Amino acid sequence: MNILLSNDDGVFAKGLAALYSELSKQHQVTVVAPDRNCSASSNALSIQSPLRVQKMDNNFYAVNGTPSDCVHLGINQLLKQEPDLVISGINHGANLGDDVIYSGTVAAATEGRHMGLPAIAVSLASKEAKHFGGTAQIVSDIIDLLVEHPLPADQILNVNTPDLPYQAIKGIQVTRQGRRHKAESMTKAKDPHGRDIYWYGDVGPELDAGEGTDFYAIANGYCSITPLSIDMTAYDSLESLSYWIKKIK
Repeated sequence: MNILLSNDDGVFAKGLAALYSELSKQHQVTVVAPDRNCSASSNALSIQSPLRVQKMDNNFYAVNGTPSDCVHLGINQLLKQEPDLVISGINHGANLGDDVIYSGTVAAATEGRHMGLPAIAVSLASKEAKHFGGTAQIVSDIIDLLVEHPLPADQILNVNTPDLPYQAIKGIQVTRQGRRHKAESMTKAKDPHGRDIYWYGDVGPELDAGEGTDFYAIANGYCSITPLSIDMTAYDSLESLSYWIKKIK
């Protein structure tokens, strides 16, 4: 299989190298990744400045853009033929619940889907991130199954794994997104020149993390796979909204 691999942690990230090492045993893998950490960049595209590409000694492509830029550029310019699959990861840290809204990891996968290709976002749910190898093997297993069971055209898979060796992961659970409490307050500080600066606080703790959620699976030693729809239309609200909106005009 011809795979385009990207991430949001940057071209030098350990998770990217681990996933490339595993997948390249069986597949043709091309890496196009940001030249720096682009975490929480969501689906941003660089439309105000040109993109530049550097081919590194290991044949990875480093791009001065966002994860979405990397996927778009890889498909349109850098790959000799269109890939069969786009994979983003392995992210250093979880992308659970509300995280997917901000995640550059998930965004790279959705960009692949926007361009008509099946896509997977992959994250290791740990700040320490010791066991990238186990996550990489899980992804390899998923790819084998995707050949027989292709993804629907409007969906990607969001995969999170606990920070455990492959053999210690209890299994795989298909989950829904949980939800977090609102994020912590922003912090105000001073720069060396005495000017005000502001930092985002920590993400909020889990609010909806019960059985069946991605949070629950990870907390109990399972890999979580959540199918995410690219079409964000709230179809169950169309009828009621159409009814009361008529009152405007």
